[in-house]
Amino acid sequence: MTQLYESTQTVSAAPEPSDEHNGSTATPTTEAAAPQPGLAPTLPEYTPKLEPTPAPNAPNPVVAAPQEKEPQNPLTEKFTEAEWKALKVFRSNLSETFKEAFPDQEDAGTVPYKMWSVTINPLAPQDARVSVVLMKFLRARNLNAQEAKDMLISTLRWRKYFDVDGAMKEEFPEEVFGQLGRTYGKDKEGHPISYNLYGANQDLNAVFSDVQRFLRWRVAFMEQSIALLDFETVDQMIQVHDYEGVSMSSRTPASKNAASEASSIFQGHYPEFLAKKFFVNVPSFLTWIFWIFKPLLSSATVAKMSVVGSGPHAIGPALLPLIPADQLPKRYGGDADGF
Repeated sequence: MTQLYESTQTVSAAPEPSDEHNGSTATPTTEAAAPQPGLAPTLPEYTPKLEPTPAPNAPNPVVAAPQEKEPQNPLTEKFTEAEWKALKVFRSNLSETFKEAFPDQEDAGTVPYKMWSVTINPLAPQDARVSVVLMKFLRARNLNAQEAKDMLISTLRWRKYFDVDGAMKEEFPEEVFGQLGRTYGKDKEGHPISYNLYGANQDLNAVFSDVQRFLRWRVAFMEQSIALLDFETVDQMIQVHDYEGVSMSSRTPASKNAASEASSIFQGHYPEFLAKKFFVNVPSFLTWIFWIFKPLLSSATVAKMSVVGSGPHAIGPALLPLIPADQLPKRYGGDADGF
């Protein structure tokens, strides 16, 4: 059940002092006698009326200071009470987190930082989209705020070192990388679908001879896929890993090194972006590798992964329950022309 947070707390006020008061009322006097000749007139005795005094030890009324309302969107409304609690702790240390991430930048703790099209202001982090981004790090670390902080620091440093913005602007040869990655369509919940086509270019030397260039292309492709997320209604994607055309000879030392480094980058710096991952057209020699490494993966990760058969007749039944036919290319059992 989704736990919603109320914007203010209500504090009961102490009871008001009684309308009754202590002290005497004015003493009534008899009507003054008519003055006699030669004598000073006698005035009626006057007793001043006392103001009411509060009851002793009566507490003053306590007025609750209104709390700032937590910004919400459809994704934050799904946060649990435990997640909100962890988020507030994590968020309260953002200024220090940025200082540790960028120790050479004097104003690091006060300057906003933009990541995945979301601007994070360490001095004013109460923003629904910011909450969604920060929650990714918390969920990746089981809501441990300190571990999430360490992961965010590592990611911020890596993005600066790797120059992710520069990779996004870099031009990669179309004849080498143009067919290796595509985004097409959305699933029934609005998740964009990213396709990695490992056998689309058989010239492995062209693809992997420069591992760092491959990684920069791969990170840029990931960032382009993330740009399709609004962090309001959707913050994850579907991935389809297509191994058609991959053979034993495809596993060169360079390709294995590239795959290992790419896996490390995405596990360490792109948390909780995966809604579901499908492995399709997988040759038998790779299938058993998956089952060997399966025990090393978390149950949450394994639950998101599916190894599917080859060809549209085998792939379609696995993907169509999640993806509308008009959003799924014919090569995968759908009706769309695709790519």
